[in-house]
Amino acid sequence: MYAVGDVLHSPLRIGGATVRNRLYRAPVLEGAGDGDDAVEHYSRAFVPNAESGVGLIIQGSSCIWAEGRTSPGMTCVDSAAKAMRLAPMVKQVHDAGAAIFIQLGHGGIYSMEAWHEPYASRRERPILAASKPPWFIRPQFRGVPVTVMSTDEVKAMAERYGEVSGWAREAGYDGVQLGSANAKLLDQFLSPFYNRRRDEFGGSIEKRASVLRLIRQAVARYAGDDFPCTVKLPAEVAPPGMPRAKPAEVLRLAKLVEEWGFDAVTPVEVSVFPDTTLSRGDAPDNLTTNKAMASRLRTAAPTRLRRATIKAGYWWGGKRAPFSPVWNRHLFTAVKHAVSIPVFAVGGIRTADEVNEILDDGHADMVGIGRPFYAESALAAKILGADPGPMLCRNSNRCVPAQMLGMPGVCYNPEVNKLARSGS
Repeated sequence: MYAVGDVLHSPLRIGGATVRNRLYRAPVLEGAGDGDDAVEHYSRAFVPNAESGVGLIIQGSSCIWAEGRTSPGMTCVDSAAKAMRLAPMVKQVHDAGAAIFIQLGHGGIYSMEAWHEPYASRRERPILAASKPPWFIRPQFRGVPVTVMSTDEVKAMAERYGEVSGWAREAGYDGVQLGSANAKLLDQFLSPFYNRRRDEFGGSIEKRASVLRLIRQAVARYAGDDFPCTVKLPAEVAPPGMPRAKPAEVLRLAKLVEEWGFDAVTPVEVSVFPDTTLSRGDAPDNLTTNKAMASRLRTAAPTRLRRATIKAGYWWGGKRAPFSPVWNRHLFTAVKHAVSIPVFAVGGIRTADEVNEILDDGHADMVGIGRPFYAESALAAKILGADPGPMLCRNSNRCVPAQMLGMPGVCYNPEVNKLARSGS
């Protein structure tokens, strides 16, 4: 019989890696960008997290190709040199006692080259898609070439994930997570909302997910069988009458990826659109009230219609999915009963009591917290400590537009920042 907190402080084996405790920093965008100063940006964010005791850090979505980022603040790992430039930061995290995975992904039809005007005008390649986009979202791609990937191109993409994973291991990372949720390209393959292919990658959940099997095989070839490869499993919220990935499919998918050799899974409920449903909380107002964000938005989306569409997405996501504590509990608990590999819990976890309840009750093996680390870099010490206080994060979602526009990944809530400065 475990005492409260014993599981939290116990190590966990994930494939070939051992993590010192069960608390991880969930992947969120840091706004580090794709320049050579990205390593310094990540160090400023991650090293204090590691020093405060977090067991694992998952570096937010890094792109496998130069075109495919969903934000100017994303980092590319599209060459060995770009991956290796991050090695000093990885070593610093290790020296502070934590493990670090890198999340790999591609935005597909939501890549910034499709919506961010300065990047769209410099685009060299078409936007990649699993299938032709649904008719009612095609107007946003007016003038932007969209290419439905061929069967051979999908297989080449799987090889690319393997190649980048090999570079990540060389740079010292302890594992990778596939960015297969939040309406990114892999999610677009998994989702019946987007995937209407008629080849081996379309149709049943087994066929739609088979790209994951090829990626897992490629990761093993390029990075080694023992290099941890983990994956997000999305259940979806969609407009009425539209197809979506349902929780039952997530359970089936969890069993499939376990058979295919994945080392851990993260079940999440997300929207079929890249709106604030994925982060739950208030509808952010700072695209209008924050002068820097408003200016960046005008540059990214010069037309009023495009800006109104983006703002409406945030408003609708906030109204449809207000903050709810531990909102993925039903998913990760069900998946934990279905598979034997580690299950990561994430989504609306905001107190030490919630962390310990999830772990002590055996509902998951790792517990992740994301955005609250923006407000408190030493948050892990509070969760792992014997007398934790309340988190400062107020779930205002004011950090989300900043992520989209390439601004630093920090807290943009004045009330929270005032509390942080006062030491409350």
